[in-house]
Amino acid sequence: MKEKEINLGPILVENRHKRGITQDELAEYMGVSKAAVSKWETQSTYPDITLLPGLATFFNISIDELMGYQPQMTKSDIRKLYRQLCMDFSTKPFDEVMEHCRQMAKKYFSCPPLLFQIGVLFVNHSTLANSREKTTDVLEEALGYFIRVKDESDDIELAKQALNMEALCLLTLGRANEVLDLLEPAELSLTSVEPLLASAYHMSGQIEQSKRVLQIGVYQSIVNLLNLLLSYMGLCCDDAKTFEETYRRTYTIAEAFQIEDLHPGLLMPFFISAAQGFMILGDEEKALDLLEQYVNLVTRDIYPLHLHGDSYFNLLDDWFETTLTLGSDLPRDETIIRKSMTEAVVKNPTFAPLADNTQFQRIKQRLKANEEV
Repeated sequence: MKEKEINLGPILVENRHKRGITQDELAEYMGVSKAAVSKWETQSTYPDITLLPGLATFFNISIDELMGYQPQMTKSDIRKLYRQLCMDFSTKPFDEVMEHCRQMAKKYFSCPPLLFQIGVLFVNHSTLANSREKTTDVLEEALGYFIRVKDESDDIELAKQALNMEALCLLTLGRANEVLDLLEPAELSLTSVEPLLASAYHMSGQIEQSKRVLQIGVYQSIVNLLNLLLSYMGLCCDDAKTFEETYRRTYTIAEAFQIEDLHPGLLMPFFISAAQGFMILGDEEKALDLLEQYVNLVTRDIYPLHLHGDSYFNLLDDWFETTLTLGSDLPRDETIIRKSMTEAVVKNPTFAPLADNTQFQRIKQRLKANEEV
């Protein structure tokens, strides 16, 4: 993606023509020669910095507009840049891509949406660093971006997302007490705006928009519920009855809403976490069954992975594209995603006792083959 540069010349020409002003008239106003104005417009030279306020005043534009400087990136530009950087992380040296990210963050340091996504990039690719110390440094950098976004953004929703990512970084860095200080007292609200908003749309005759709002609310609630259940299940390995009941209820919800097709990326960590739990409980047969389901899912025709609706959630696709900064894209390149799918099993110490098991060896082989596609 080509970065924006100073674009004063064409902007001078555009504004001069728009107002029907000659180079002579502009030169007379600014107290310079016509040749000087001509050089400005061809960008062979630039005006002295002390002349910029006068030029901006003459055309009734800001100095930023005069210079063609854009301290904010559009959502579309951020999306394009993020896609490119994701691809770069999978094909170029890690340090080279990190430096490019830092340069973009520095150039658009007053653009909170971009800084947030740079932080997300760092979090999602920190494991590519070649040492634990370097991974920690990357997470610390991401933490700094999230804190700045939280403190500087006027977008309440973006600030909330930055707060959550700040907490995630702190937790990953092992700083649990700081997470508690950051999040407590938590506002655990039972209210939701979607039913009221949908009722208002319905009352005003906008039936389709009412359905759309409710679909978005239901979808987000399901995603949040499954993530909550996944976390809770991970804490229940010391209680077989509660663990198995949580597993059963989570699986039932996933089946009811066809998560395997709607959002397979949400189901993958569930299979891994459930398999880990059954290993801890001493049920290797059930653990292997879940790993088999996991490998069946990740080797299906689900690529390229992206967010989408289905026949039930048929009003979501436009919301993904117009509301989310990354649209329907996932935050990592497919090459890295496939590799992480393999590592979630192969490098998982919980499954080490299965190393000599024939079924487990086949599972690893299938994952390796999937990674190389």
